[in-house]
Amino acid sequence: MKKKNVLTKPEISIIQLAANGLDNDEIGRKLFISKHTVKAHIAAILKKMNCNNRTQAVYVATKNKWIE
Repeated sequence: MKKKNVLTKPEISIIQLAANGLDNDEIGRKLFISKHTVKAHIAAILKKMNCNNRTQAVYVATKNKWIE
């Protein structure tokens, strides 16, 4: 059974860009937000998804088809 998506639309955008290999600075430039805001979003994503790092978060998000 697929888990319900617990991420907001901005968080989905950020985790998708992280999955594409972008670092926080690159994600910030792409979304017109600061790298510090990206870092805060990543921290929230990890907490919501109960993941230890962004690689694990990308894996879980991909597995649950929240991102491509």
